[in-house]
Amino acid sequence: MEIKNITETEILEDAFNAEKALLFKNSTICPVSRAARGHFESFAQAAEAGIELFMVNVIENRPLSNEAAQRTGVTHQSPQLLYLEKGVSKWSMTHFEIKQENIEKALLP
Repeated sequence: MEIKNITETEILEDAFNAEKALLFKNSTICPVSRAARGHFESFAQAAEAGIELFMVNVIENRPLSNEAAQRTGVTHQSPQLLYLEKGVSKWSMTHFEIKQENIEKALLP
């Protein structure tokens, strides 16, 4: 599935308006974030329809990343993965927790 890069408010709104969405907060200078991004991208390749995927680069788009933290009430970290249902954060994972198998397990009903 396509990962939508959040570079403007309208795309962030799409994440918060989605029935189900994953929002990945990525640092472009952090090796831990690079590894987590690889797992997120691997998940995206295998993901089935029904969940929308988003990514925000926290350094380049700090105001959008901060807005996501404010709206969800989840303290900012990077890397960080948030699961949203209709804009409400249901769970999050950070750093080395972000692995393809952990994402898949967390999304199981």
